[in-house]
Amino acid sequence: MIASQTLRQESDQPRRCFVVGPIGDPHAAHGSLEREAYEHHLGIFEQVIAPACEKYGITAVRADGIAHAGDINEQICRHVVESDLVVADVSGGNPNVMYELGLRHITGKPTIHIGEAGQLPFDIASIRTIRYQRTRSHQAGARKEIESALAVGIRDGFELLTPARVLRGLQIGDGAASASDVGDGGTGEDDDAPGLLDDFAVIEDGLDEMTADMEAITKTIETIGTLTEQSGTEMLDLAQANAPMSARLASVARYAETISTPAGELGTVAAAFAERMATLDSGVRAALALIEMTPPDERGEGAEEFLEQLMTMNEAAQDSLVQIGSFGVSAGAMVKLSRHLRKPVKEISAGVKQLTSAITRMGEWAAKARALANGATA
Repeated sequence: MIASQTLRQESDQPRRCFVVGPIGDPHAAHGSLEREAYEHHLGIFEQVIAPACEKYGITAVRADGIAHAGDINEQICRHVVESDLVVADVSGGNPNVMYELGLRHITGKPTIHIGEAGQLPFDIASIRTIRYQRTRSHQAGARKEIESALAVGIRDGFELLTPARVLRGLQIGDGAASASDVGDGGTGEDDDAPGLLDDFAVIEDGLDEMTADMEAITKTIETIGTLTEQSGTEMLDLAQANAPMSARLASVARYAETISTPAGELGTVAAAFAERMATLDSGVRAALALIEMTPPDERGEGAEEFLEQLMTMNEAAQDSLVQIGSFGVSAGAMVKLSRHLRKPVKEISAGVKQLTSAITRMGEWAAKARALANGATA
């Protein structure tokens, strides 16, 4: 029931419990899936988890119960890492829940897994999990199982899990062996042991893909810029030759046709870039929060490389943002020339809007990364 295998923590009775799990939307329409999820998981919290903790003087809180103002992603990460106990509802394998659970495993602190029967994710099926069903009797049984797990842990000490995904190189508690020491038998001589950010491979891959997206975006904008310059020269020549309006319209129509393909490509790549940004945002912020909680001399090269990557990406993105911004203004003016330009300009404008929003968020990453890097070298 307690996530457990190889390490044992000798600590005082836990006082704070952070509950990780799906929350749903309390403002969604009655009868909607989001509202149903909110009511269900709130019921599990109020009727199963919180009462079990209260029996032992432990205060339980969910993310939506954090009272202090501030960055919610950072607050969640701090609660996940610093709380004495975490109860994680893994029903359905919610991505945010699984990521937060991974962060928790890094700390080596007590964690209890619960989940709705038939909704447990395959990749943690080997970890003992308290199962419940959506009936009052089964939920009462789950509460008693949590109470029993707490009683044993408080009495005998909580046995801790060291899953393969734990970031080896992070010290677990004061004076305790790190996961990398466990991997080499306690000698501390495993030079091939992963560093702090090795398990952030998914994030790093995503950042590499975003860099490739930026390169593709830059090339597309350059292509459209070249075609626009050529069209402008042609239009100037026609004007100087006092060409009829039909000739000028034909020139604009040809220009619209030539930029249609790169405009569509810009829209596609910009959408992918923005979607990747949205997907990675919580993970990157969580990684930054974890680095912030780790003493600079324990971070390792992987952490510094990660911070440097965020800052370098942002510098390139900010340069592109200047070009994209001015290009967006020009695109807006072009639409007045002819109806032929409306579709490609619409795609260009949509892409510019998505890119501007995503790059602004990237700037926030870089600002945090810069602060952490400067703090480490101060």
